[in-house]
Amino acid sequence: MRAARRARRGRDSAPRVRASTEVDGGRYKPLSNADIERIHLATLDILANVGMSEAPDIVSETVVAAGGAIAADGRLVFPPALVTAALDDLNRPLTLPARNTADDLCLSGRRVYVGSGGAAPLIVDLETDTYRPSTLRDLFDAARMVDALENVHFFSRSVVARDVEGLEALDINTAFASLAGTSKHVMVAAHDPAHVRAIGRMCHLIAGSEEAFRARPFLSLNINHVVPPLRYSEEACAVLAEAVRQGIPAHVNTFGQMGASSPVTIAGCVAQTVAETLAGVIFAWALDPSAKVVFGVRPMVTDLRTGGMAGGAGEQALLTAAVVQMVQHYGLPNSTIAGATDSKISDAQSGYEKCLSVNLAAQTGANMITQACGMQAGLMGCSFESYVIDNEMLGAILRSMAPIEVSAATLSPEMIGEVVRGEGHFLGHSDTLARMQTDFLYPRLADRRDPEEWQAAGAPEIRQPAKARAREILDTHFPSPIPADIEAAIRAEFDIRLPESTMRPK
Repeated sequence: MRAARRARRGRDSAPRVRASTEVDGGRYKPLSNADIERIHLATLDILANVGMSEAPDIVSETVVAAGGAIAADGRLVFPPALVTAALDDLNRPLTLPARNTADDLCLSGRRVYVGSGGAAPLIVDLETDTYRPSTLRDLFDAARMVDALENVHFFSRSVVARDVEGLEALDINTAFASLAGTSKHVMVAAHDPAHVRAIGRMCHLIAGSEEAFRARPFLSLNINHVVPPLRYSEEACAVLAEAVRQGIPAHVNTFGQMGASSPVTIAGCVAQTVAETLAGVIFAWALDPSAKVVFGVRPMVTDLRTGGMAGGAGEQALLTAAVVQMVQHYGLPNSTIAGATDSKISDAQSGYEKCLSVNLAAQTGANMITQACGMQAGLMGCSFESYVIDNEMLGAILRSMAPIEVSAATLSPEMIGEVVRGEGHFLGHSDTLARMQTDFLYPRLADRRDPEEWQAAGAPEIRQPAKARAREILDTHFPSPIPADIEAAIRAEFDIRLPESTMRPK
């Protein structure tokens, strides 16, 4: 026991390594093969016999030219042959580059990446613990936070810059603040095709040329092309078309709410979600078969007592896993949401809700899990201390997905016999000391001290060191991934609202 306690006390001398990004899910499968086939057939039925309403001209003309049709009731329908052709021909695998190649996202098979997201209108003030409207500075700070956290793989816009008026200024400044805060892959949104072109132009300046950006597009767009149930959004479809033209990867996202804008059953919700997402993906594919599209299945659960979202529910975790398994059946690059806790602070509720939903999505093999960190209050608020705590949670989840090595070296009955006949414990064995450096993820925040040590230290709880770590990152981590001359050129061409003084250490 004394040796074990000494080892625990020496935890800070052991390295804190990053969880590997080379991890695959797919071990958890809530749907049987027969279930998958029945949902697939229902999806084909929905697309062929129900179809989509309010298809803009560009969508209907493009899809009809590819083999779709306009039904007698005016809805755009997708014959099974068209759906099958698209599924067979869609661009896969897909890599979403980062400006640092070590952070590239290879959306292949069941490879899993976790990141931020949420587009929350509020932020939890780090000093007062109160909710307030989020700002452009908060967005930049969130990007810097993600850049510093080793188990967060990409930055999707976490908050809305509510201090920036006008949709064009909002879209341009959101892209700039995100790209200025991290060199990891960035995901933002756009309200208009002209804004897509402006964001593309900014990326061309950073990349060095349009050709360089098209070859390695380090920014992608979240596009919600549909308004469930089964109705197109004209504005979002125009944005999707422009993203395809610009060579910008597009996350074609569907946000149905089970029991509200989609059926109350998990199977029915999954079938409708897959059908709605395919209706956007097929449009993008028909525009350009080489289009870079991510299948963004993101159904959410409704608390039927209140009508509000219940992102932390067990049903949400199961629903997400099921819809991810369907997309994995098609072998498409995909993304989903997990981590949308209903808790308002980083408490026990937040921890168990996030861990359940993110873990099931990861174990099912979702390629990209957005909103996996930093979000509170059903995606209404963002918290810097939550980023830090969730980073540790994500490391543990990713570590749990690593394959178990079963070999002569890891079994070693001879070594076991040698130890039990000798010292009687493995703490000082050379293999233990070597693997201590490589096989374990040591937490920065989670407290592994015994009760006496913990009480003597003032009985701290995890939010205290998390706040301290968040302050440390915000005070010191200024990655500056945009060179000064390029930043000056961007500021000369665009109305950038983020003051230069906020982008440098004090």
